[in-house]
Amino acid sequence: MSEISELKILRESEDRIEFKEAKKNYPFAGGSHSDPTERRRCVLGYVVALANEGGGRLVLGMADKLPHEVVGTDFANGKTGALEDEIYNRLSIRVKTEELFENEKRVLIINIPSRPIGKLLKFEGVPLMRTGESLREMSDQEIFKILSEQEPDFSAKICDALKIEDLDKDAINLLKQKYAEKQNNKSFLTLPDEQILSDLELLKDGKLNYAALILLGKKESIKKYLPQCNIVIEYRLNHSMIPYTARVEYQEPLFIGIDKVWSYINQPASNPLLHISEGPYIYDVPSFNEEVIREAILNAVAHRSYQIQSDIVIKQYPDEITISNAGGFPIGVDINNILTVNSIPRSKRLTEILQKTGLVERSGQGVDKMFYYCIMESKPLPDYSKTDAYQVNLTFQAAIQDKAFLFFMKEVQESRAEKLNVFDLLTLDKIRKGINDSLDPNIIEKLRKEQLITVNEGTTYSLADKYKQFIPRKESIKGVTSQQLQKVNECFKTHDSISKSTLMETFNGVLTEKQVRNLISRMEQSGIIKRIGVGKATKYIKDWDKFKKYI
Repeated sequence: MSEISELKILRESEDRIEFKEAKKNYPFAGGSHSDPTERRRCVLGYVVALANEGGGRLVLGMADKLPHEVVGTDFANGKTGALEDEIYNRLSIRVKTEELFENEKRVLIINIPSRPIGKLLKFEGVPLMRTGESLREMSDQEIFKILSEQEPDFSAKICDALKIEDLDKDAINLLKQKYAEKQNNKSFLTLPDEQILSDLELLKDGKLNYAALILLGKKESIKKYLPQCNIVIEYRLNHSMIPYTARVEYQEPLFIGIDKVWSYINQPASNPLLHISEGPYIYDVPSFNEEVIREAILNAVAHRSYQIQSDIVIKQYPDEITISNAGGFPIGVDINNILTVNSIPRSKRLTEILQKTGLVERSGQGVDKMFYYCIMESKPLPDYSKTDAYQVNLTFQAAIQDKAFLFFMKEVQESRAEKLNVFDLLTLDKIRKGINDSLDPNIIEKLRKEQLITVNEGTTYSLADKYKQFIPRKESIKGVTSQQLQKVNECFKTHDSISKSTLMETFNGVLTEKQVRNLISRMEQSGIIKRIGVGKATKYIKDWDKFKKYI
């Protein structure tokens, strides 16, 4: 039986499928209707409703009455890729489309995934479900039922075929060592393996669970019983590259794999030290902080959905690392409350062991650590902006934003018995950026009393003079104003090299030709520009390391 023949006999409610003729001009997002009930009868409305019902298919080009006759549709003809992208942009749902044909009549099928557990989806602010031929708003009872859902602990689930012989002996020994150190319990090292597995609830009634497999399983066991338990690292030299420069996969017991993953990321060529100095202050700051990256990877392992057949993917560039894992944020967590809500991991049993062995912080504190170190090193905050309901996407930047702030924070923290917490640091970072809105008044008062900030007129704040002491004074070039250097710098933003004629145009009506020649001469003498070529082909390139000292 062909695919279209199978579709013809399906029932809409029983088979989670919706048929629409949609011969021409079928609305994508409400069309020209003003009545909310009519606006829902569109592609986005049905995508939301089917996702809320657990996923399904929207079929365009077939009649809705049994047997479903093929009538053909022109909807998104030749534009299915753009359709998938637009649905994702509007709803953050990753649909898949396919096209079938019968007697040259086209059928478009939109395959829609289920909504995440504990989350409902909305069209124009309304959670929708199907009832017969209509799309209706969910009742309060239906909404409450969805929001009250809890994800089962996948890691506590028994992996029936898994045996103790399938576990890696080195990983078990490492678990013992980590637990004994963290719990200050050396006698734990002497216990039989089976007793340890039982005490840590990895073994129950002679059966091992998936936490045991993920943490301790041999490579071949993981590949056999949980192939999606895989960490992929792709390295690219720049962001415009599509093929990767290097790629490696780790399908190892986590107690061993996490060190291998970090060792790969931490190679000198791909994680160089950033040498920061100012007067007597000298620091070597790694491009990517070990505490931050390890915590992020372990969080991805603990919070990912193992029901989705995809890997944890780490994309590394010289200036950035992105870590992606399947499943979206845990229930109750979003990008706005990620620092204040204690999340419930999808794999609670696994996470408990990571905490007991010291591999991760207590629940909810791992994210604090990532933000803490990023601020202490004056790097951009961890970026979750590309996260959606089906995937967590976390990005870290290597670049140091403000050397003075880095020195300031190090001096402040090293001089204190009680360290500033992550919320204190976030407030200082916001003030550094000139953000004065929505600041916690209690934190502001604390920082003011400790003379870390000053209060300005108009209820604005600035960092204390201690911070300003670390700001290097700009050098000057005799006979050259800062405004002239700024104009020259603007030229270099649009040209790799500049000529005298370029500067003549830039300073037209401001400097004479003789004054432009003099400006070039003084910049050459200071070393901020270098001459290339001779005669009429003479051009100048910028030495940025020297140039930035003057602007």
